[in-house]
Amino acid sequence: MSWAQVYKVRPRVPLACPGCGWAVHAKHSPQGVRFFCHDPGRDGTCELGGESWEHHMLKLELASAVRSAGWHAALEVAGGDGAWRADVMASSPDGSRRIAWEAQLSAITDRDILARTARYAAEGIGVCWVSPGPQAPPWIDVVPAVQVSAPDSAPGQHGQCWRVVDGLGGFDAAAGTWKFQPQELGRFVRWVLSGSITPVANLPHYTSVPRGSGLRHYVQRRLWWTSAQSERAQNEHDRRRQEQAERTDRARREAAERRAARQQQELQRKQQLQRRRKSQPAPDPEHEETRRAQAQEQKRLEQAWRRQREQEAARLEELAGRAVQVARAWWQDVPPRQRAELFAAVAERAWHDEEIRVEILERPQVSESFAYGIPLFTTGRLRALYGIVRPCPELVCLSPQL
Repeated sequence: MSWAQVYKVRPRVPLACPGCGWAVHAKHSPQGVRFFCHDPGRDGTCELGGESWEHHMLKLELASAVRSAGWHAALEVAGGDGAWRADVMASSPDGSRRIAWEAQLSAITDRDILARTARYAAEGIGVCWVSPGPQAPPWIDVVPAVQVSAPDSAPGQHGQCWRVVDGLGGFDAAAGTWKFQPQELGRFVRWVLSGSITPVANLPHYTSVPRGSGLRHYVQRRLWWTSAQSERAQNEHDRRRQEQAERTDRARREAAERRAARQQQELQRKQQLQRRRKSQPAPDPEHEETRRAQAQEQKRLEQAWRRQREQEAARLEELAGRAVQVARAWWQDVPPRQRAELFAAVAERAWHDEEIRVEILERPQVSESFAYGIPLFTTGRLRALYGIVRPCPELVCLSPQL
């Protein structure tokens, strides 16, 4: 019914409160805001009567956004068995889909909000929890949810509409991380109802999300609303990251195997020389020919060992000649944003796990002495080497001090 059909109409239209069933009548505030008020004489309390102004206005905004998207919206819809009561129930035009919109202002535990979400799911109803608080609620990534901000009251200020400020994200494939995507609440509701965005879980490697302008300020997000394209981009980036990690591990294992093989060859050579010395008879002064043969064999073994060392030195010299190209290829797969994220993670872990401040230079430089990795030093007067970020496995043999 239109407002004109219920406001100051005689005889009065019979209207009842959906919360307690008591009669209500239409009113408006001095500022022109329309609302309904309980008739006098009601005993007890009513849950809807105690509803805050912000809660009420957010429900109206959600209902308006649902209707603008072409869906039907009803306020304070209760389940048949009383298991749930939706602030706003959105129903598709053909009635095949229902999505509950819950304006949650009061504190609630993760366990309770998961249980309420499960009750909706048991009846095939989707749900989106909406928090208008100044801070993201603890359950922002426990259930499908968003944090919204109300319109600014001062004229000329940014944002004259309700906006989603948290809970909606997009994956930045170039940076290899998720990003927050602030959006108008009406457009967000339309995307949810059309299925353009769905709740997607972040993969374990991507739960740390940059917040604000500082690269070192991160928050944890395990679940939020995003598009299928962003979900595919996350999965593809994670696949390439795992492949790169496997290549790195393989190169490290191969370098270790080569070192072990060289050490084994050296050990075998020494053992061979010892066995030959033990098997040879004691030199007889009367047999000069035997002594001469032994000296020649010793010389031959030393020459063979010298040639082997020269070949190894030549190989290392050749590798040193193309070390820059090898190092450049090693760092090519790490974009600048991901490199900054890596340094930030090292600094954060050093502080939280060891209480050590690590200096992160604005333009970190690779070091030949550390297999073209990037050395990080502690801050303060006792400046000490803390660790090497990403030394190249193939060039480790050129840095024996590493």
